[in-house]
Amino acid sequence: MKLLSAEFVASAAEPAQFPAGDLPEIAFAGRSNVGKSSLLNALLGRKNLARVSQTPGRTRLLTFFRVTMASRRAKGSPEKFLFVDLPGYGYAKVAKSVQDQWGPMIEGYLSSRSPLRGVVLLTDIRRGEDDEVNVVRWLGEHGVGLVAVAMKIDKLPRGQRLQALRDLETFLGVPVIGCSAVTDAGQDLVWKAIRGLLARPRRVAVSHNRISM
Repeated sequence: MKLLSAEFVASAAEPAQFPAGDLPEIAFAGRSNVGKSSLLNALLGRKNLARVSQTPGRTRLLTFFRVTMASRRAKGSPEKFLFVDLPGYGYAKVAKSVQDQWGPMIEGYLSSRSPLRGVVLLTDIRRGEDDEVNVVRWLGEHGVGLVAVAMKIDKLPRGQRLQALRDLETFLGVPVIGCSAVTDAGQDLVWKAIRGLLARPRRVAVSHNRISM
């Protein structure tokens, strides 16, 4: 698919503020400073569409972006969907009161948002975290589509990347795509995986146990 446009839609802290409509949504989740905003900008060919901060924990709202792609059919209508940048989790220096707000906000969105087709979970290729294992498990229990992406592969020598990916796959228990927001490495595979998530049927959302983060 060819990207036609990408634009900011809204930032929200509660369902009443979420965009109306029924466009499919793909959420991007991960620990603070793992590179969510950088990857969004790279995938969408924009430098500052998603705000990149050097201060972990700065993103405190769910941010929605409308993406329009040319149809894969010769004369088909453009395909539209939303990317959703979720607040990063796991940053200890953020006030506990803020952390306590993030958990229910993120879980409420993931468990009850019916247009959600899946989650792109970002991790650092150099280290897996227990938080990410918990998120993978939680998404599986709730029937939410998942694509796991190991960011910052450019930080490792080429000869170490494959083993690092294998180790991370063993740790998380799911396939992992190696990617970099600095280079174009792995970005085509991420787009292919996102197209797979978009093809998933609309789900019936239910709420169960909390994510342990």
